[in-house]
Amino acid sequence: MLSKIIDQTKIDQFAKWLNKAERIVIVAHVSPDGDAIGSSLGLWHFLSTMEKNARVIVPNAFPDFLKWMPGSKEILLYDRARTLSDKLLAEADLICCLDFNALHRIDYMQEAVAASGAHKILIDHHLHPEDFCQVVISHPNISSTSELVFRLICRMGHFDDISREGAECIYTGMMTDTGGFTYNSNDREIYFIISELLSKGIDKDAIYRRVYNTYSESRLRLMGHILTQMKVYPDCHTAVITLTTKEQKGFNYIRGDSEGFVNIPLSIKNVVLSCFLREDTERPMIKISLRSVGTFPCNQLAAEFFGGGGHLNASGGEFYGTIDEARTVLEKALEKYKPILAACAKD
Repeated sequence: MLSKIIDQTKIDQFAKWLNKAERIVIVAHVSPDGDAIGSSLGLWHFLSTMEKNARVIVPNAFPDFLKWMPGSKEILLYDRARTLSDKLLAEADLICCLDFNALHRIDYMQEAVAASGAHKILIDHHLHPEDFCQVVISHPNISSTSELVFRLICRMGHFDDISREGAECIYTGMMTDTGGFTYNSNDREIYFIISELLSKGIDKDAIYRRVYNTYSESRLRLMGHILTQMKVYPDCHTAVITLTTKEQKGFNYIRGDSEGFVNIPLSIKNVVLSCFLREDTERPMIKISLRSVGTFPCNQLAAEFFGGGGHLNASGGEFYGTIDEARTVLEKALEKYKPILAACAKD
């Protein structure tokens, strides 16, 4: 049995909207990851089973290693189909906002979503959700938005309406947002959910291979290059890796090729915090990815120094400037958090 984490009044309201809705749009954040796509497609498959007219729209392209997912070809990319996307959003009865906590996280889509007269529900697990939806299902203690989607469907009494395809998408979202269940995954109810998803006929081993073992040769060579450039700060129990746009071009970089790189330095003994600074190929900014072990609050560091946030052991932010400037800011952050890092290294 699962704990009844989601408030019943919110479930009832969503069910009421869902019953009357004829046109539903599911939206997720910019540069969508496994959880954004997994939760969106998981909900989309459920709505399809319920014979609802639903579409998934995301701001831009998602990684190639997620394109095997059932229904991925039906996803609209806003930056390539803006006119159609705006029309769908304007005509929607219900908009489901998944895996983001603020409108700016959907980039150029935010105006169309905000202007729509549709009922709006937020389903998310990030801290500090903004007030742009009438119903907010926000639980930062939950491993992933995909897990919340599963819980919501079940609480509405529709477990039997989760298809194998939908279960595959939900599982993928849960798996990728926990690093293959290596962080934010100590809640035993996660494994109850996995068991329930397995009962739908999913092959979790095959899903793992499709996500993590189908990369290009260029990605592997890029990984080796990045690791040779890694800098370790022993006194701060931190490792930093970087990736410039020039390096991306040199290794035929495609979206998603650097997925998981930030986790690698955590395999070093006594490293508590891993930081990945990557030049964005579309905007003049640095994407900051942080991962930690134990109780070190990398989300706190991300919020304080990079205007970001996230979870205790997995978070990120942005920096407008050069990689060297971003590293300077990071070094100031490490100096401030040095006592906490040292204490975590002893745990």
